[in-house]
Amino acid sequence: MQSNRPLAVVTGASSGIGYHLARCCAENGFDLVVAADRPLEDAARDLEALGASVTCVQADLAKREGVDQLYATIGGRKVDALLANAGHGLGKGFLEQDFADVQHVIDTNITGTLYLLHKVAADMRASGQGRILITGSIAGFMPGSFQAVYNGSKAFIDSFAAALRNELKDTGVTVSCLMPGPTDTDFFARADMLDTQVGADDSKAKPADVAKVGFEAMMDGEADVVAGFKNKLQAIMAKVTPSQALAAQHRKMAEPGSAQDS
Repeated sequence: MQSNRPLAVVTGASSGIGYHLARCCAENGFDLVVAADRPLEDAARDLEALGASVTCVQADLAKREGVDQLYATIGGRKVDALLANAGHGLGKGFLEQDFADVQHVIDTNITGTLYLLHKVAADMRASGQGRILITGSIAGFMPGSFQAVYNGSKAFIDSFAAALRNELKDTGVTVSCLMPGPTDTDFFARADMLDTQVGADDSKAKPADVAKVGFEAMMDGEADVVAGFKNKLQAIMAKVTPSQALAAQHRKMAEPGSAQDS
């Protein structure tokens, strides 16, 4: 990729919020390196139709080898924006989950994300400029009964993003955290949560709207942004509500079979 256009790297870009974040980048003059653990050809065609040069990396970003493959594909080109969006959920009670699935959520949402940030953010700091958007979640504010590993991973990411932003102040590198609520993507199908109240809810946010909020926050250098008024209110209430009350509320939304009770 040889271009005078700025370069954005977007993970989890095959669908959902990540795909729409990549679209925002393409619409605003960025070339792209997009990565996901699923095929990217359809997404790439859409992005190229918007005028972007697109390089695809299909890799499991839960593994260091997958992150190394992505970083090698960047090939030393200056990264102007890193949108670290890759992640997935896992439903059902913790003791009913296969631990290999638990480990994959942790390795995707936390370990792989941090490994990529460690590499790319170091390059940005050395160059004296760059924008980073990390996709956290309002789930990080709530003990996630029947989604405990996912919510715990997002609590880590929400906190980490704020800390990294502070560490990088005055370096020319900004760190923003996008914290969506339930969004109409394949997240709930992949997490086996379609029989839950939250999975069956038809009022989920549109991924394009969430991505636009996150992209604008990144470009403005904002610290964090919660997408949607309802989610903003929920985030505020979570800060003053006892943790066991939050866990009980989350159980009503995420317990298997709860869709039948709604």
